[in-house]
Amino acid sequence: MNKEEFIESLKDLNIEVTNETIEKLEIYKNFLQEYNKHTNLTRIISDEDIYLKHFYDSLTILKAFDLNNANNLLDIGTGAGFPGMVLKIFFPNLNVTLLDSNNKKTKFLEEITQKLNLDVEIVNQRVEDYAKDNLNKFDVVTSRAVANMRVLTELSLPLVNFKGVFVAYKGSNLDELEDAKDTIEIMHGKILRIITFILYDYDNVERNIIVIRKYEDTKLKDLRPYNKILHKPLAKNA
Repeated sequence: MNKEEFIESLKDLNIEVTNETIEKLEIYKNFLQEYNKHTNLTRIISDEDIYLKHFYDSLTILKAFDLNNANNLLDIGTGAGFPGMVLKIFFPNLNVTLLDSNNKKTKFLEEITQKLNLDVEIVNQRVEDYAKDNLNKFDVVTSRAVANMRVLTELSLPLVNFKGVFVAYKGSNLDELEDAKDTIEIMHGKILRIITFILYDYDNVERNIIVIRKYEDTKLKDLRPYNKILHKPLAKNA
């Protein structure tokens, strides 16, 4: 997807793009490519792949959820800023927090935030530790291909506020969603919708956006150590 195709594709997402927005994306792309020469941030590095698999893919949340209804957003395992930084560029009034435990990646985020003149909170911390002081805080929590759905749900939902949503960007394999159903229910969530699509005409890989609504606050005592989250799945009959 080249830049012109990217701009055209945004019409399907009902996004109006400005010259300023495109300029910011170009700065982002160029700095990512330059930075990646000495620090491994991503394997997706060509102009066309960045526009498709980083920028456009980040915006596909809009197929499932209207971000105009949100005040704040947390992006877990944001890496080089996807989707959270891209969403901030297109929704400047959205309060965005980017969370990643990799210090090299958060350092990049700090530098690109300054270059783009964006007001973004960047946190270098593990999500299970961050959750202890930030329960029930965010209208939207996002994560893109970080962990399997069961683990991701237990890590993410505690950070979502009452009636907020956790939005998972996933590939074609929805088998893991079946494994996560008990966890979703125990963590006070309910699947609101699943949007399935092909990312772009010449990209035949199926994508899924999973939106989970939260219906009850999480209590501190409900948080489990990461080792238990990983190895001992929550189950209704346990």
